Amino acid sequence: MTRVKTLTLFLSALALATPALAAEEHGVEAMAAPLFHIGPLPVNNSMLMTWIVALVLIVVVRLVVRKPQLIPTRGQAVIESVLEGIRDVVDPIIGHRAIKATFPLLIALFVYILIQNWSGLVPGVGTILMRSHQTGEWMELVRPGAADMNGTIALSLCAFTAGLILVLRFAGVKTILVDVFGNKADKNDLPALVYYPLSLVFIAVGFLELISIFFARPISLSFRLYGNIFGGENLMHSMSAISRWGLPLPFYFMELLVGLVQAFVFTLLIAVYIGLLTNHGDGHEHPPGDSAHPPSH
Repeated sequence: MTRVKTLTLFLSALALATPALAAEEHGVEAMAAPLFHIGPLPVNNSMLMTWIVALVLIVVVRLVVRKPQLIPTRGQAVIESVLEGIRDVVDPIIGHRAIKATFPLLIALFVYILIQNWSGLVPGVGTILMRSHQTGEWMELVRPGAADMNGTIALSLCAFTAGLILVLRFAGVKTILVDVFGNKADKNDLPALVYYPLSLVFIAVGFLELISIFFARPISLSFRLYGNIFGGENLMHSMSAISRWGLPLPFYFMELLVGLVQAFVFTLLIAVYIGLLTNHGDGHEHPPGDSAHPPSH
């Protein structure tokens, strides 16, 4: 009960500390605002937030874990418990052969997206304004990386590129081509007059599958993550504009849940896309000394 009261007071303080100026004037801009340039590269407020989150993650993990020990410290035990829980979920999806190489990608995606999603609840993120030197208009100093469409698209492309490399490594080109363009019917169940023309149908479907893999899947991941986080930012700004005294508090709990769910869904879908090609035949593999059939007596 004491912990619940402490958490409630903490979130109340966050809600009261969040300024409503940005929401009252213009709400959340659909596009991230450029802050400065590094050579020809413009750096916007969402990019700045991604760098801050990455730096915080590196520092926190190093401070909590320090040097891994055989008998884990409290911080190391917490992190190991989180890692084991997520691994238990994705192991059957990815398959035993590829899980060791794939898990670092998945856990990095989950933790990074989760902290990015929750960063919008930190007082000042999305509400501290600065005047643009170019236009003279007020703009947000920092905003969550997932509240910018460019950020979610870049994240999806990086995740899919890494996933494709893992698929090529553990499945191979032949498995990919057979899975995408191969005839899914059983040759023994169909006459040749039906089976071979059906192969042409599956080849045509394979090209549609390629469109789904390289276009539909990254776009759907990007839009889902962006829409939920950007919508949450607008909601929090709107509630703060109506009343800064307690009204935003229930929505903090909702945004904590939404941020967790969206990070988990993004990571799980990437695991499914990889496992569709890397998990072939794992169910038929048995460790040494194990037998698929019990010995007969």
